[in-house]
Amino acid sequence: MPQTQHAPWERRSLAPVLPAVRPRKLAKVPFVELADGRLQGVVSSGSDIERVYVSSIAAGSHAFHCSTNNNRPCGGLRGAPCKHLHALLDEAVLQYGVTRVCRYLRIDAPDGAQTGGDLLRGIDGHHEPTPAAVVFSRFLRHLAYLELPAAAGPLPELHWFPATGAGR
Repeated sequence: MPQTQHAPWERRSLAPVLPAVRPRKLAKVPFVELADGRLQGVVSSGSDIERVYVSSIAAGSHAFHCSTNNNRPCGGLRGAPCKHLHALLDEAVLQYGVTRVCRYLRIDAPDGAQTGGDLLRGIDGHHEPTPAAVVFSRFLRHLAYLELPAAAGPLPELHWFPATGAGR
């Protein structure tokens, strides 16, 4: 299998960007990430175009939470994951694949699991409030990059760590 050629700065990058497993539509879940020991992201409201929810599922404990970006609790959380958490998990599977999401959250995938709904059967968590500000702030930061003009080279502010071997 031929190896893809990368520019020198891509080969030295310590924060590689992985392509999505399958294409996803960003209208319902514009931001999803595996970070800070959680699957977390921003999910659009189904009833109010101006409202978004910050949803998360913790790795290991599977504690879940969903609230608006200003920390008002989701009305759909009634002892079980709400529709926003279902949507977040579905999009995470599209973005990262079933295997990676299961490994990160430390769940055993049910046989034949292909969607986030399938993975929910392996999650036995409880509601545990978590602050939305950090996730929402990162989402807003990602939105700011959409306003930048297109560039073929690296964006300096996206390289948080110096490339290894840069002076060679």
